[in-house]
Amino acid sequence: MLTLATQPGTSQSSQTQHSQDRLRIFSGSANPPLAEKIANYLGVNLGRVTRKHFADGEAYIQFQESIRGCDVFLLQPTCNSVNERLMELLIMIDACKRASARQVTAVLPYYGYARADRRSSGRESITAKLVSDLIAQSGATRVLALDLHSPQIPAYFDIPIDHVSGFPVLVQHLLERRIENPVVVSPDIGGVSRARAFAKALGDAPLAIIDKRRATDTADIAASTINVIGDVEGKTAILVDDIIDTGSTLHRAACALRNAGVVEVVACACHGVLSAPAIPKLNSDEFDEVIITDTIPLGDAQQFSKLTILTVADLLGESIRRIHQGISVSDMLSS
Repeated sequence: MLTLATQPGTSQSSQTQHSQDRLRIFSGSANPPLAEKIANYLGVNLGRVTRKHFADGEAYIQFQESIRGCDVFLLQPTCNSVNERLMELLIMIDACKRASARQVTAVLPYYGYARADRRSSGRESITAKLVSDLIAQSGATRVLALDLHSPQIPAYFDIPIDHVSGFPVLVQHLLERRIENPVVVSPDIGGVSRARAFAKALGDAPLAIIDKRRATDTADIAASTINVIGDVEGKTAILVDDIIDTGSTLHRAACALRNAGVVEVVACACHGVLSAPAIPKLNSDEFDEVIITDTIPLGDAQQFSKLTILTVADLLGESIRRIHQGISVSDMLSS
C-alpha cells in the first residue's frame, strides 16, 4: 500500500482530501460518456463547462467553476470530426491557462493526425509533430495519451507525456475467453513489434505475419499478393492492430487466414475509427469477433453483432490519479 509523506501537524487524510479538492476533470464534446466513467472511478464530479458555436462555426469555451491552483485534466479524443475536436481542445487548454490552473493535462484517448508521423517522400507534413506543437504552445503542461500510432510520437512533444497502452484491457478479455490454440497475427510487417508484445502478454502465444507484396507496379490493392508467414492451420487467429479505420487491411488479412486454414478469426484494436466502409467488412463471415475499446464513441449505426466494446476508463482513471499524486505511471504498466 502506498504511504504518502505528510507535513508535520497535518494528517494524511486531510492532505489526501486537499489533493482531491484540487483535482478537476473536464470533458470536451468528443466523448463525454468515457469522461463520466473516469470521473466515477476517481470519485469526483465531472467539471461544468459551457460550449457553444458562433454562426460562422467558431467555438466558444467557458469553465463554470473556479480552477485556480488546480490540476486540470481535459479529456478529448481528437476523433471525427478531427479538426473541430482538436480546435476545441486547444481552446480549452488556453482557457485553463488564463484561469490560473496549476497544471493542465491534455488526456488524449485517441490522438488524431498520428498516422502522418514521418516523411516518406518530399513536400509532406509531419502532422503528428505539428499537433504536438499546437498542444504545447496552447499552454498544456503535460499529455496523457493512449496507444499512439508509432513509438516515435512521444519524442515529438516538448512537454512531459505519459504514454499508456490499452492492450492490457484487450488481453484480459481474451484470457477470460480461454481461447484454445491461439496464434497472434500482425496484419502487416510494420505491426510485428506490437503483435509480438501482445503474444507475450497472452502467455507467449505463437506469432504469425501477413506479408503483402505488390504484384505489379500499380498501387492498386487488388494487385497485391497476400502471404501468411507462420503456422496458423487449425488455430484461432488473433489479428492485432492499433486502429481500425476502413477495415480493409484486417479484412484482407482475415481472408488470407481463412484460406490458410484457421478455425476462428478475432480482430483486436484499441481505436475503432470505423469509417463508413468498415462495417460490412468487419461483420462478414471472415470474422468471429471484433474487439475495440471506447476511446472513440460509436453511434448505434456503427455497432454490429460481432462487435465487442471494452472500456479503458479504469486504466485512464488510474493513470490520472497517479499523475495527480506524483506516482509513477510506468510502474502501473509493468505490474
